[in-house]
Amino acid sequence: MLKAAELLDLKQCEHAALFDKTEFCWDALKKISDYLKSLKSVNHAKLVGAPYIEPNVRIGRGTVIEHGAVVLGPSIIGENCQIRAGAYIRGNVIVGNDCVLGNSCEFKHCILFNSATVPHFNYVGDSILGYKAHLGAGVILSNVKLTKETIKVTHHGKTYDTDLRKLGAVIGDHVEIGCNVVLNPGSVVGRNSVIYAGTNWRGVCPNNTVVKLRQEHQLMQRKF
Repeated sequence: MLKAAELLDLKQCEHAALFDKTEFCWDALKKISDYLKSLKSVNHAKLVGAPYIEPNVRIGRGTVIEHGAVVLGPSIIGENCQIRAGAYIRGNVIVGNDCVLGNSCEFKHCILFNSATVPHFNYVGDSILGYKAHLGAGVILSNVKLTKETIKVTHHGKTYDTDLRKLGAVIGDHVEIGCNVVLNPGSVVGRNSVIYAGTNWRGVCPNNTVVKLRQEHQLMQRKF
């Protein structure tokens, strides 16, 4: 459950070499900086208006980058992606094909597999999103503990120290995350799982799981 192949279809990532010889899924994040040192810059994007794009990026054909987006390098963006107005790509970002990076969304030090969708008001830092993973509006992948300690992941009663001070979430293929969910540092969400809107999640969510948030509402007569 903590290994990349248990969560992610590596055929849906052109940069699957990042996962070679990794013990845990998050270990690929440790390789991004070195991997991008050999980046060959090229920009095939269609620009709408005046986005800001640094020179040390690689952007595939068919990708559209809208006015007001910021793309800092080193970064790779695949083919046929939508980089919408107000998207902020802060560098060390690897994006697959057919992805959506939406308005007022921020990305840093992360990997998005093909067809990942992050459309509205999201923060994705130090994280991995699998094939066709989708974040609802306002989803935050929190990546730093308040105590600033290295992030640990507990699964089946065993705790693993990631040796990372910053680690957001690893989200498996076909996962649906509802609006305004907060995933706490070091969260792992298994394939085909659904987390309902408004949930504050911590830990490892198994494959094929639905996480529901139950709230109790109190209705009172309004007084005038």
